[in-house]
Order: sequence, then C-alpha cells, then structure tokens
Amino acid sequence: MNWKGKRVLITGAGGFIGSHLTGKIVDLGAKVKVFIRYNSRNDWGMIDVLSTEIKREIEVVAGDLKDSDAVRKAVKGMDMVFHLGALIGIPYSYVHPRDVIETNILGTLNILESSQEFCVEKIIHTSTSEVYGTAQYVPIDEKHPLQGQSPYSASKIGADKIVESFYRSYNLPVATIRPFNTYGPRQSARAIIPAIISQVLKEDKIFLGSLSPSRDFTYVDDMVNGFIKIAECKEAVGEVINIGSGFEISIGELAKKIIKIMGKKIKIVSDSERIRPIQSEVGRLLADVSKARKLLKWEPAISLEEGLQRTIEQIKKEKERYKTKIYNV
Repeated sequence: MNWKGKRVLITGAGGFIGSHLTGKIVDLGAKVKVFIRYNSRNDWGMIDVLSTEIKREIEVVAGDLKDSDAVRKAVKGMDMVFHLGALIGIPYSYVHPRDVIETNILGTLNILESSQEFCVEKIIHTSTSEVYGTAQYVPIDEKHPLQGQSPYSASKIGADKIVESFYRSYNLPVATIRPFNTYGPRQSARAIIPAIISQVLKEDKIFLGSLSPSRDFTYVDDMVNGFIKIAECKEAVGEVINIGSGFEISIGELAKKIIKIMGKKIKIVSDSERIRPIQSEVGRLLADVSKARKLLKWEPAISLEEGLQRTIEQIKKEKERYKTKIYNV
C-alpha cells in the first residue's frame, strides 16, 4: 500500500496510542488530520510532545465525538479513518457511565455515518480486550463471548457491534482492531505500568488494586504496527483482530519485575480504593493472536523486559508530570 499523499483522519490522536500512531502515519508520507477533544487551553494532549517536524505536517481539529456536525466536517475528504477516540478509564466509567456510553457509542456512530456519507475507503475501529471480561478459556480468540463487566466494557461492546452492523448492513469497509493491554512512553498513570514506575521513582510505597489479576501486555510500537498492518490488509475488512503478546503476567508479579529492573526495594500495598467491584474485575486476559499472525503477518517484536526498560527510561525524564499521591481514574 502506498501511503504517500493518503488523506488520513485519526481520532483520539491526543492520547497515548493515538499520538504514537500519528507520528508513524506522518512518517509514512500520509496527509494527516487529527481530531482531539476540545478544551479552552488549546491543549493537544500527547500531540504536544511530538517533534516540531511532525506537528508541522498535521492538521489539528478540536471538537467532541458526540457532536455529529464536528465529526462530519472532520471526516469529509478523508481516504482513511483510524478511530481511537474514546473515554477509556474503567474507574471513571463507574462514576460517570453516561459520559462514557455516549462518547464511545454515539461517537462511533457519528464516525460510521460520516464515513458512509463521504465514501471513506477504509475505517479502522479500535476495540479493547476488556470486552471479553474475565477469560472463560485461554488463550482468548476473537470468538470468545463478550461480557460487559464495567460500563466502559459495555460501551465498547456496543460500539463494536454497531461497527459490525454497518459492515453487514451497508458494506462499510471497516476493520476492528482489538488491542490487549498496551504500554510504553507517554502513557498516563491511569494505566498500571506507569502507575507502578512513577510510584517507585517518587514514593517509599506503591499502592495498587488487586494483585492477582493477570494481563497480556504489548509495547506501543508493536501495537502501532498492528494498526498499520490492519490498514494495509484488504482481507481485514469486516474482521475483528486481536493484537497482543500471547504472554500473561499477574499485576503482583509485574510490580515485582519493575521494582527489580529499577533496582529498588519498596513495599507493595493493595489499596482498597483501587480495588474494583468483585463482579467487575477482569481476572485474566491472555490473547490468542493466531489470526493476526495468519492474516496480517504480524508478530510482537519487543519483549516485556525491553519494553519496560524503555518505558522506565522515558518516565524518569518526565516523572514530575505524574501525580503519584493521587489515584488516577
């Protein structure tokens, strides 16, 4: 696929994965427009940390995914849409379920309707492994039952199914990427790995939620490569594709590994404030990525140890932006 001159819209570009994807798509030669959530501070999120050269090449549009007019204007004239925009905090979804549901479901509907109207060549919709809930079997393939164990996961199930309906009903050329837990530089302390690293750097104890759940972690460069592979693969249209490492580790063991890499001795505390409701906590996630291997020829290239080391080095440089005394929801 020739990316040169391709007109690409990226929603959620101000976020962690979205900013990395933005840089990569610009490097490939595409004409990139990014859609970020409006704020009066003119704050572009993680777009602000990209190089001057990258920022010079992108068009920034601020708005709200729930605003169909704003989305329609952003999508008009695009060849391809990467839809990453969403409210992703699970604890936040306990507190404000309506905001999460409206943004994630209506926002996705607005993207789909606009893409249909303007005959977008391909849409890559971003799902999440949270839609699977606690694993009923492992490894988890794309046929695993979906379980709404939090308002966030339920909102993403709804969005995923609306995407499926637009493919089946209107033949809209949309593919769904289903990332398992992604980590790397620029991620906020809402996520577990930067939460651990930043606390180890700045505190004498680290406070976490449940230590027994296991997760499948993928370094952000590998995840971005998965997005690119899906965009380039014609056979991905109409499909849901897991992107993960195929390796699981418990939160407790992850914390011990990070502490060891950083050469510290520090106590791990399971904090009741951070523990999710029993029936909402996802106990185990482990990806079956055989479909990605077969269809996309995608493989993770960066080990957990290497990825953690890269992430630690970056967070060391910007540790002051992490509010370790506060539970980030």
